[in-house]
Amino acid sequence: MLLGIVAGLTTCALWGLTFIAPRAVAPFTTWDLTIARYGIFGLACLLLMADRRFRPIGIAPSRLLIGLLLGGAGYVGYFLSAAFAVQLAGAAVPPVIIGTMPVFLAIIANLRDRSAPWRALTLPLVLIATGVVIVNVATVGAADVADTASIMLGVLASAAALAIWIAYGLANAAVMRSVDAPDGLRWTGLQGIGAAIGSLLLLPLASFDLATTASTWETSRFLAWAAVMGLAGSWFATWCWVVASRRLPLALAAQLIVAETIFGLAYGFMFEGRFPSTAEAVGALLQFAGVCTAIAVFGERRAEKTATCA
Repeated sequence: MLLGIVAGLTTCALWGLTFIAPRAVAPFTTWDLTIARYGIFGLACLLLMADRRFRPIGIAPSRLLIGLLLGGAGYVGYFLSAAFAVQLAGAAVPPVIIGTMPVFLAIIANLRDRSAPWRALTLPLVLIATGVVIVNVATVGAADVADTASIMLGVLASAAALAIWIAYGLANAAVMRSVDAPDGLRWTGLQGIGAAIGSLLLLPLASFDLATTASTWETSRFLAWAAVMGLAGSWFATWCWVVASRRLPLALAAQLIVAETIFGLAYGFMFEGRFPSTAEAVGALLQFAGVCTAIAVFGERRAEKTATCA
């Protein structure tokens, strides 16, 4: 159990870097970081496939295509949306909006399975909605008029990242819960190759001129962030999540996802060199409380079903 918790928190800590990496690599752009990050991710997966254990052997052709598409559209699409959200709206808004993912997945599951009464979900949904509104209204209200449009675009980009993550989560879970589910490491490697292919399609948008105009320090910093995000934030984080998912109950693993929001906010405020405002702190706490409450509802229902079956 302890190893699973450590693995889950490690994953969230690494995924939380997504909320500061795009701003840390300036003057290189989000496109540059995306290409480099997922190029490194895919290259690492290819090198690991020199060992037979990492090769996508025995996976049906249709599954191979799904894995590649999940890597290309899921990883690259999500990262681009989240990165632009941070650049447009700052450190506070994107993690809070994207952090609602566990609850939205729970709502979708409840619509499909009716696993919990809707009245039990009223409190968590109100807490989450209130938290999101407080953070967004405070951020927009404190901005200059000229920045308001940028922040609203950042909110839309955050919503897009949230939608991509939910779609990815549902599709990935459907494959991993099937009778003939592929091995986790092989599935991760296949998605890594898909992410690399997706990133290569962005090459025309790369800032090739920076190769000669950027300073040595700026280039070194960019390469370091690309390596961290490609190896740690992509491959290692995904592998850690496989470990956590196998060792922890679903309800507990889902709660750990909330830690990504907390890490993302903490990194963002550290990067900006400031403490959260009262509105940001209250909004984030309400968000956290709402997610925990929602997951507790589903965890309780699961426990009741287990006791009934016993």
